[in-house]
Amino acid sequence: MSVAAERLHMGDLAKARAEIERERRKITPGRRQREVMKALMKHGVLHAFKDRSRDEVQRQRLIGQRLRAAFEELGPTFIKLGQVIMTRQELLPEAVTTELAELLDSVPPAPMEHMMVMLADEIPNWMQMIRWIDPQPLGSASLAQVYRAQLEDGRMAAIKIVRPLVDKLFQVDIANVRKLVRRLQKFLPPQLALSLDLNGLIEDYYSSSLNELDMRREAEVMDEQREMVKEFETLSIPEVYYVTEHVLIMEYVDGWNLKDFPVDFYSFEERLERMTDLAHYYVKAFVEGYYHADPHGSNLMVDRHSRKIYILDWGMTGRMDALHTEAIFRMLMHIRVNQQEDAAEVALDIYEPTRFTDRVNLRDQLRSLFIHYSNSTQASVYNWGNLLFSTILVALKNYCRIPTGLALWAKGFSAAEGTARWLCPEISYHDLVEIADVQIMRRWMSRRFNYHTNASLVAELAKLTATLPRRVNKILEHLEWNDLRMNVDMQLSHSSVRTIHRVANKVSLAFMSGTFFLGGAFLLASGAAQGTTMVRAGILSLGSTAVIVSAVLGVCALWSTIRSRKRV
Repeated sequence: MSVAAERLHMGDLAKARAEIERERRKITPGRRQREVMKALMKHGVLHAFKDRSRDEVQRQRLIGQRLRAAFEELGPTFIKLGQVIMTRQELLPEAVTTELAELLDSVPPAPMEHMMVMLADEIPNWMQMIRWIDPQPLGSASLAQVYRAQLEDGRMAAIKIVRPLVDKLFQVDIANVRKLVRRLQKFLPPQLALSLDLNGLIEDYYSSSLNELDMRREAEVMDEQREMVKEFETLSIPEVYYVTEHVLIMEYVDGWNLKDFPVDFYSFEERLERMTDLAHYYVKAFVEGYYHADPHGSNLMVDRHSRKIYILDWGMTGRMDALHTEAIFRMLMHIRVNQQEDAAEVALDIYEPTRFTDRVNLRDQLRSLFIHYSNSTQASVYNWGNLLFSTILVALKNYCRIPTGLALWAKGFSAAEGTARWLCPEISYHDLVEIADVQIMRRWMSRRFNYHTNASLVAELAKLTATLPRRVNKILEHLEWNDLRMNVDMQLSHSSVRTIHRVANKVSLAFMSGTFFLGGAFLLASGAAQGTTMVRAGILSLGSTAVIVSAVLGVCALWSTIRSRKRV
């Protein structure tokens, strides 16, 4: 029996459960708001934003350091939020995202007894399933911890357990963050608000984090990807032994992560074979719209027995529209053969221009960017991961809408490229992706000519063919009787309607101001010519009032115009 199990018999389980319940009751919206403000003030985050004593890069680095410290103190929700924000390199300066990247490192583990409470709640008969558990975790992340264990049938296993209180923290913290983001969205300039959906960003973060908290979803993704990886002999994904909502028991991989394996463990040919398989697997997954947002070296294990590379940690995964991923690969292919005009045209299939976008300027900037990547390698500063983030930045500066999930997709693509650099730096990852062009084209063609995707086209063509004679006959009858009409219904957008209303209000104020001014001036002039003192005083008073009203209306119209220009 393991040390942990013996402690459970001595009553530590009940004590740990009571501690967890006490902490759960403390998690309320008001308390968390106070804790957030206290952490931000404690680490001087607000002061760093106002500090002007350093140069800009130093100030940004300081902001990133203090944000990281505050997020680590605030716990899992903000650690995961920092990890997601770190991927949005088009929104934050590089100095800030570099500091936030350290949030990816290990987090201090929760007490073993608390994790055993989660295990006992999820699997009441776990002592009959598990022979022993190593109390020292293999890994400790913001949302879960992983332990090495042996099952009763003798198989070695890795047990991933979600941290206690994480679900309650997420519900409370996300509600507070949503309120803050809704307020921030209102202060954004109209151009930026149209292209940058902060509310959508938070919802994506929330939904992806909920998926990470559900181990059943992670097991489903592992099963899907295991089928996809079957054709690659040097790759594998751990087998799932047992899963509940908060516990995942899977195959244990005995070996090293990709950054730590012995240099002489693989020959050059073996490293090249595994790099090729990894590159082609990633291409296959990316083309299908899947992305593993975190395929860095620590999530790739080299098995010392089978010599295969195991892909781990399937929590931060997702899907993106396959048509967008198709456009990304088409853009890369055009860039590699120096067809920058075509690449810029394809980029507009990825990023949607808005009414504030200058398309000519956008294409010029994209062409100027792409020219650097024609003969690039993953070792160069002009690598493909850098390219994708740079295009996102260009699109955002030109007020284009960014597809949901693209930043995480680009992060996964960039991490895959970095993995190749670790495994086989002698060979260009870009060349390996290019030799998968047949595979890419085959999947595009199969998708384009798939029956399910073209069923509506076939049905519409059949309907058009069957009804064509009747439709032509109707048109000819209307022509015969000179009764052919075409109805055109033009509608303005809501923003255009609001702009017209604002202009009309300003014109009305200006017109009223001018009318009152002319009327007041006329009364003042005619009042001065009156002989009777009482009548003259009344006319002069009325004229003065009209002039004052005209001045107030004029100031209101002027102030409204100035405010409108500031918003733009």
